[in-house]
Amino acid sequence: MELTKLTALELGAAIKRGEVSVRQAVQAALDSISAQNKRLNAFLTVTGERALERAEQLQAGVKHAQSPLYGVPMALKDNICTKGVKTSCASKILGDFTPPYDADVVERLARAGAVSLGKLNMDEFAMGSTSETSFYGPVKNPWDLQRVPGGSSGGAAAAVAAGMGWYAIGSDTGGSIRQPASYCGVTGMKPTYGSVSRYGLIAYASSLDQIGPLCRDAADCAAILDALMGRDPKDSTSLDGPYGNLLHGLTGDVRGRTIGLPIQCFGDGLDSEVKAAVLAVADVLKARGAQVVELPFPVMEYVVPTYYIIAAAEASSNLSRFDGIKYGWRAEGCQGLGELYRKTRTQGFGSEVKRRILLGTFVLSSGYYDAYYKKALQAKAVIKEAFDRAFARCDLLLTPVAPATAPKLGESLSDPLQMYLSDVYTVSVNLAGLPGLSMPCGFDGKGLPIGAQLIGPHFGEGVLLNAAHAFQKDTDYHKRTPKGGEPA
Repeated sequence: MELTKLTALELGAAIKRGEVSVRQAVQAALDSISAQNKRLNAFLTVTGERALERAEQLQAGVKHAQSPLYGVPMALKDNICTKGVKTSCASKILGDFTPPYDADVVERLARAGAVSLGKLNMDEFAMGSTSETSFYGPVKNPWDLQRVPGGSSGGAAAAVAAGMGWYAIGSDTGGSIRQPASYCGVTGMKPTYGSVSRYGLIAYASSLDQIGPLCRDAADCAAILDALMGRDPKDSTSLDGPYGNLLHGLTGDVRGRTIGLPIQCFGDGLDSEVKAAVLAVADVLKARGAQVVELPFPVMEYVVPTYYIIAAAEASSNLSRFDGIKYGWRAEGCQGLGELYRKTRTQGFGSEVKRRILLGTFVLSSGYYDAYYKKALQAKAVIKEAFDRAFARCDLLLTPVAPATAPKLGESLSDPLQMYLSDVYTVSVNLAGLPGLSMPCGFDGKGLPIGAQLIGPHFGEGVLLNAAHAFQKDTDYHKRTPKGGEPA
């Protein structure tokens, strides 16, 4: 049995049956990390000893395990707080910051019997679409080492794709789970805003950030979300909801469901191979009994500027806490408080983070607040209304995840505006607080994965995951794995 080829649920079932010990699973993951991480740079911190100790503890309780993910090794994006384990947000300014507490999702996973392998590389403070802005160096795509894995959860996507863990927990502010899932050929999901606690997630843009899973398939996604979702009194934005039955709801039956194709998502700027692969998803679901309709979605031209104004404004506010005083790295040789702030932030933040702080401070400043930030909030409401109209006609929307497959390393950083535009299909989901899922749906001529995005209404995770499950029952794209990362 080649353990790293199994899904998380398949491994959990094998552990439950006694065919594999938890320690064997952990050791298989650690061996894979040891063999691959030097070239992929997906992990920033590997907690091997802790994972093996945890494996011994869990093994004693295997017979009484309730969670289907009991004993399954996983990893966490490095902006999710873990007690006693360095959490850096891939930034110099946090230095060796070690949180004194666990994020709510870490506690929930622990109760489900998860084993954490460590912390995953990312774009600095989750600001980027390529995982190249990390202070600790770029992550590389396991399908082609000359290409990016997407971002900001690029380490998570690369690790899962390369078999360095059976699932990962990332965060999604404007596509940061879905886009790297698309580039790396794995399944990733951003759930409804407020359905998973953000307590312990180091904030980028608080009204947009959401924690979610990256894994092999929709069934793994459902099981992980069953463990993660739920109201948390420590997070004022978390919501009561219909939680806990996603995995049991995966029947693959999509008869009577209506899938909407937003016309503006399939126009200019979309690579022809990506377009063909995503439209083929509609054909598979149609063959299973779903109805497919085209519908107008004219707000697409507003989504990127709206997102980047709101996200940058919130980043400017959230990152003001990093000043070299309370925690993290501090610049040396400063004369006075003002110089300490200036030097610490100048030397501690990377160029992309500085760019977004400056943009956010500008749009919030006197004389520009009404012209930019207030107008962006009005546009956000218009975008949400457009989704409401769409979901009055259909159950789900199907779109591309990104306009093209993974670009080469360095290409996006040389043209930040082009990098921002690569988020055109994903950011609207965060602006409206909706659930969205990326799943593998094909490969381009260079052998690079293509992802399709399914979008559901608020708390529409069940319908969304079932449609993805239906597609994956009839295709094998999610089962394919990279052969070592040599360029095609």
